[in-house]
Amino acid sequence: MKFVIATGNEGKVREFKRILEPMGFGAVSMKELGLVLDVEETGKTFSENAYLKAEAVCRLTGLPAIADDSGLCVDALNGAPGVYSARYSGQGDDGNNQKLLDEMADVPPEKRTARYVCAICCCFPDGTRLTAQESCEGAIGYELSGEQGFGYDPLFYVGERSFGQYSDEEKDAISHRGKALRLFCETLKKHRISDEWTGEKD
Repeated sequence: MKFVIATGNEGKVREFKRILEPMGFGAVSMKELGLVLDVEETGKTFSENAYLKAEAVCRLTGLPAIADDSGLCVDALNGAPGVYSARYSGQGDDGNNQKLLDEMADVPPEKRTARYVCAICCCFPDGTRLTAQESCEGAIGYELSGEQGFGYDPLFYVGERSFGQYSDEEKDAISHRGKALRLFCETLKKHRISDEWTGEKD
């Protein structure tokens, strides 16, 4: 089975492919299909936004489409930036990280707890929908550290290192997206994969 990855975020595309393909599932990006689609994320939860993106791409392509909505939830900020993580500052990753550092400037170490959350939704041509959600607990650092990953990874610490310092393999093993995709694949394997699901014809 091959999924269309319903995102224009190349960092997410790389992670999706890295995790799905070894489990036997093909994945193709919207860019590879020549698709340009900007779905407005009007949902109030990660799950709602993931569904909006997957459903729109499935409807457009007639193929199974998988999307995630993910973000950083910081306890000292009452769960912010949450579903607004990607557009927290309106100035991309650099602006988002700087705004987070500014907001957390006076927060002591013991209160800098946070978690990455990832909701996965896959929509199939026959209307079937499968979902999964996972999280990864961590803390917000005092400065950017590491060159790996994307988004808030240089500020999100699990143990002594930020996600910006983890290798791809190390991050995939514990990250919110890695755990959510593995849970999704387990759910998918429990269901009968029909021709109607995949959009394939005899």
